[in-house]
Amino acid sequence: MTSGADLLRVEGLRITFSVLGGEVQAVNNANFRILPGKVTALVGESGSGKSAISQAVMGILPNVAKVGGKILFNDPTTAAKPIDLLSLEREGEEIRSLRGTRISKIFQEPMTSLSPLHTIGNQISEVLKIHTDAEKAERRARTEELLGYVGFANPKRAYDMYPFELSGGMRQRAMIAMALICRPALLIADEPTTALDVTVQAQILKLLRELQVKLNMAMLLITHDLGVVANMADEVVVIYHGQIVEAGPVEAIFRNPQHPYLKGLMAAVPHFDMKPGERLKALREVPVKAGTLLGTSAADRRTGPDVLLSVRNVSKTYGTRKSSWFGGGEDTLHRAVDDVSFDIRRGECLGLVGESGCGKTTVSKILMRAVTPDQGSVIFDNGEGSVDVLKVQGDDLKAMRSKIQMVFQDPVSSLSPRMTVKNILSEPLEIHGRGTGKSREETVRSLLQAVGLDQRFINRYPHSFSGGQRQRIGIARALALVPELLICDEPVSALDVSVQAQILNLLKDLQKELGLTCLFISHNLAVVDYMADRIAVMCAGRIVELAPREVLMRNPVHPYTKSLLAAVPYPDLDRPLDFELLKDSEGSDMRRWGPQFRDDDAGDALIPADLGGDHIVLARRSVDARELRP
Repeated sequence: MTSGADLLRVEGLRITFSVLGGEVQAVNNANFRILPGKVTALVGESGSGKSAISQAVMGILPNVAKVGGKILFNDPTTAAKPIDLLSLEREGEEIRSLRGTRISKIFQEPMTSLSPLHTIGNQISEVLKIHTDAEKAERRARTEELLGYVGFANPKRAYDMYPFELSGGMRQRAMIAMALICRPALLIADEPTTALDVTVQAQILKLLRELQVKLNMAMLLITHDLGVVANMADEVVVIYHGQIVEAGPVEAIFRNPQHPYLKGLMAAVPHFDMKPGERLKALREVPVKAGTLLGTSAADRRTGPDVLLSVRNVSKTYGTRKSSWFGGGEDTLHRAVDDVSFDIRRGECLGLVGESGCGKTTVSKILMRAVTPDQGSVIFDNGEGSVDVLKVQGDDLKAMRSKIQMVFQDPVSSLSPRMTVKNILSEPLEIHGRGTGKSREETVRSLLQAVGLDQRFINRYPHSFSGGQRQRIGIARALALVPELLICDEPVSALDVSVQAQILNLLKDLQKELGLTCLFISHNLAVVDYMADRIAVMCAGRIVELAPREVLMRNPVHPYTKSLLAAVPYPDLDRPLDFELLKDSEGSDMRRWGPQFRDDDAGDALIPADLGGDHIVLARRSVDARELRP
């Protein structure tokens, strides 16, 4: 195929970054094409060169980058020959006239990509101000029209809103509007749904697909999520360490993958069809040598009462004051956790799922005593007598904290950049007065071995590790005090699919070998399905359904649970997302749930209905549980 038939053709692209001590080759002799009106997915792990390629196309590579090869752009609005984007002056008039008009980009993180000082409308209409002669009134009208099209219910009001007033999904919609305001021929979407909940992700994918078809626009979709690729792409390009290892139509890539790296990526993705006991196949396996870490075996940990932690009727309300600079205004109350009750059984992994803002993390903070609830009890019983976690004080509280530990969501910000691995892992032991200096160092070394890190790393700082390695350090720190309960708050949401597989396998191995009890919090249902024994589904501060994993996945009852499951993109061409069903999905909009699942003004309260087989769903008191059974 000649270059003239392609919208964009990358030929022999090489990108090298000059760093202290030498050069790093980010992209090595990359060749691929993007066809007019088609979606090309660029797939690979973090650091593989995906974003560097997109920056080269946009002409926004940093000054330390050296570029070779060609990027030929064949603008369909002109009859001229293809333009080599790399030959254009870096900040010249020609590249600036293309950037934002004919080639646009949606960036990965909508919060940091939008100016916090300007309204949404100002930022979108600025593109028109730079690239067109439209008057102010026309710019506003066109901006409001597009805001309405990308899903804002009230475009006139949205025009004057600031980014901090919008949810993550709505900020991403504003970014899409900004990229499309000049109707580009090519849209580059760099991980457009990575930070979003599964339901919001499905909405954004549906929107991008509709806009791409309506505007007959080509798209370069950069992602590491193979489920997104299967639902969006026409062609797929797989990149590994800066080299294109496989490329072709989406049918050929998914049904007959050839390269070992692509096969490995596919095997690393958790999915709902996994057999009991089946493991994810990580690209690089982590050797786990927990054994009898710190002299504790799994058999020792599983003795005691059946229920390790019992949460009853916990509620938490936050107040925000809407006031002017000079005082006044009224408090607005938001119930983050609303009458939540559940048990965590000894040796099990309980999954807690739901969208952002549903109260999952607040529950975890209450269990850790980082947040004090308005009411309720949290009873911990490890066989040494039951203790109310919310009432213990002094030395008893200090002892309790050693029995409940947490693995945080962000492996970067949760580790001090000024402390070595040795300091990080020995700090909990020092705080709780465990052992001597020499024995603590031995413990640190055994912890590193337990999570699959080389003991030579003991004096390194966090910045010298990858995201997956940093998360393993976070897990090791949580294990240092040999806790009874490990709370994992979205521990893999920031990681690539291949690194995610490593961490999930590591947690399963540690749970098995050490007899750990886990509360695993996530919005990724496929991940929870792989990890959990039972799953609790949370919406608007309440647990709306709780059941054994296989029951919840096969026979969900609550409308919200069904909508969550329907929004998960499968990495399978034969199971595409049903965008029409999603359009009518109940989601978290309680008005669209059946009357048996909604609050009744007449006083027919919602209570947990027992459907049998350890399956509980939140429904009206007057509803017969037999009517709810699937």
